[in-house]
Amino acid sequence: MSVRIDVVHALGQLQLNVSITTSAGLTAVIGPSGAGKTSLLNIVAGVIRPDRGVVRLDDDVLVDTAKGIWRPTHTRRIGYVFQAPRLFPHLTVRRNLGYGRWFSPAVTDPFAFDDVVDLLDLGALLARMPARLSGGEAQRVALGRALLSQPRLLLLDEPLASVDQARRDEVLPYLDRLRAEIRLPTIYVTHTPAEVESRAEQIVAMDRGRVV
Repeated sequence: MSVRIDVVHALGQLQLNVSITTSAGLTAVIGPSGAGKTSLLNIVAGVIRPDRGVVRLDDDVLVDTAKGIWRPTHTRRIGYVFQAPRLFPHLTVRRNLGYGRWFSPAVTDPFAFDDVVDLLDLGALLARMPARLSGGEAQRVALGRALLSQPRLLLLDEPLASVDQARRDEVLPYLDRLRAEIRLPTIYVTHTPAEVESRAEQIVAMDRGRVV
């Protein structure tokens, strides 16, 4: 699947002006804080409506401001993992994972619950509450929940920024497994190039709202 993002949007004093085309595999978006990386993901996900531009997954147009096309967030089939896991504190890991299935359409080749649990090694955690998870475990659950929503595209917004180096080393092998076994188009935002330099098929560097 190819992903085309060609957008312009004013964010206070920052003018976001980005044109990117990606394909299957991992595309890393790197740059300093305030470069517009998260805002770019939010436009793709449908959280922000751009001033003008196009977002397209293959031939499926999600945004085309010139033609008045704007697909609502919940219809885009995009998985989003944030810097903080954002798990429901009153639900077990199993029920947090199941929440992702509520938004999954009927597709011919879904990410099955047991397969995602095996992929991310979550079996021993299913009965736990989020408060009993380490930072790395919580992010694996958040990733699993995103996969179980049956996404066509996965957005990862600095998913390891809130954990220490030991927890990063714990989670990164699972991201490698995801990349190798599923080949889901993924856009990974980070300000730590070492996380992606040996993993990404494409690296896009941003600064002050533009690709540099």
